[in-house]
Amino acid sequence: MLQLLYRMLIELTNGRWSSSILQKFARSRVSRMMVPSFAKVYHLKQEEMEKGISEYPTLHDLFVRQLKKDARNIHQGRNSVVSPVDAVIEDIGSITEQSEIIVKEKVYSIEEMLGDRDVLTKYLNGTYMILYLSPSHYHRIHSPVDGIVKKQWTLGSKSYPVNKWGLKYGVRTLAKNYRVITEIKTKFGNVSVVKVGAMFVNSIETTFKGEELKKGEEMAFFTFGSTVVLLFEKEIFQVDPSILTPKEIKMGEQIGTLRVKE
Repeated sequence: MLQLLYRMLIELTNGRWSSSILQKFARSRVSRMMVPSFAKVYHLKQEEMEKGISEYPTLHDLFVRQLKKDARNIHQGRNSVVSPVDAVIEDIGSITEQSEIIVKEKVYSIEEMLGDRDVLTKYLNGTYMILYLSPSHYHRIHSPVDGIVKKQWTLGSKSYPVNKWGLKYGVRTLAKNYRVITEIKTKFGNVSVVKVGAMFVNSIETTFKGEELKKGEEMAFFTFGSTVVLLFEKEIFQVDPSILTPKEIKMGEQIGTLRVKE
């Protein structure tokens, strides 16, 4: 019953009109009056922000805020993989031969998530990691590795909640939400960064336009809190033993290492 009610509420509040209203308000000058209270309610670390709280003219500007240059340290280990975002690591696991992962007791299809059978094949029996961003988190997305952008594509149209309730009661949220996927070729193999849109707003803005990415370099940003799914090719990724789930992590912190296939 709860699951049915939850899905009905999502459908009622996730229409094109409600998304448009929310986007317009967040970008309007009227939303500026909410900036101080938003920062207080969500305990934003103002000392890390590039600007003072009074310098953000809209809620949107606050959501997509930059940080001071020294606010995050990028792990410089030669083969290290870093978190692309400030987030909570919700889950880490293996991708099955049938292209499935299990998150919050629900089965998701990596084939559906990627929408490309040719891209999918290399990730079978690989590793996935799910990082959830709440409204309180820094919303910019950075590269977890050094490499070359092989392909970038967009799928989906609507977006449903990707918090723990959305993952539990939603319908294939990680695989059907609006998403922007970037596949990066490293010297060890391929890594895909799947940027998944959140409820109401499908806005994922790409900021990187080149081909060669450096670890920690900005790739994109979310307008609201959302989720990043990392996919690693089979046998190339070793999870850092200090990573537990759920675990709060900062962008640039080590989450594992890349290795040569056996």
